[in-house]
Amino acid sequence: MPNIISGKKVPFREKIYTFDGMKIGLISDTHGFLHERIFHHFKDCDEIWHAGDVGDVSVIEQLEQFKPTRGVYGNIDDKTIQSVFPEELILEIEGVKIYMIHIGGTPPRYATGVRKRLEDIKPQLFICGHSHILKVMADDSLGKMLYMNPGAAGNHGFHQVRTLLRFDLEAGRIKNLEVIELGKRGM
Repeated sequence: MPNIISGKKVPFREKIYTFDGMKIGLISDTHGFLHERIFHHFKDCDEIWHAGDVGDVSVIEQLEQFKPTRGVYGNIDDKTIQSVFPEELILEIEGVKIYMIHIGGTPPRYATGVRKRLEDIKPQLFICGHSHILKVMADDSLGKMLYMNPGAAGNHGFHQVRTLLRFDLEAGRIKNLEVIELGKRGM
C-alpha cells in the first residue's frame, strides 16, 4: 500500500486500539463549599458530575477549570446556577443510559413524578442528591436500574460525613464503584 504523502510503499501494520471507558467523579449538595481533597480524589476522572444544590456558581467554575463538568441544579440553586445546569439531565455515555435530577427520592419511594420519568426514560443509572444520604442500590422493579445518591460533600445539612462517589462507565456497564469519605462535616 503506498503512503499517501510520499507515494512509497509501506508495509501494512495492524493497529490495536484500546479504550478504558470513562471515569466519573460524582458529587452533590456542596452548598457553596468545595473541600480541596475533592480535587485529589477526582484527579484521574474524565468528568465530574454534580447532582445539585451547588450553592454558588464559583463551585461550578472551580470544577470546570479542573475537569469537564456536567450537572443539574437543586432546590437551593439560584437563577445563575439554573442558567448553567438544567433541572434534569438525560444522556448516554459508553452505552449506559443515565438520568439525573436533584430531588429523586429513594427506591421504591420516588419523589412525585420521578417514577413515571424513570419508566419513560428507562435509564440503566439513576442519579439524584437532596437527601444528603449516601445510597447505592439496584431497583429491580425498574429493569435492574442502579440508583446512586453520592450523599453530601458540603458543610450545610444534617449529614455527619461528607461523601463522594467515583465509578467507571465502560461498554454498557457501571464498574469499579468507590465510596470516598472526606471526613466529618465542618472540618
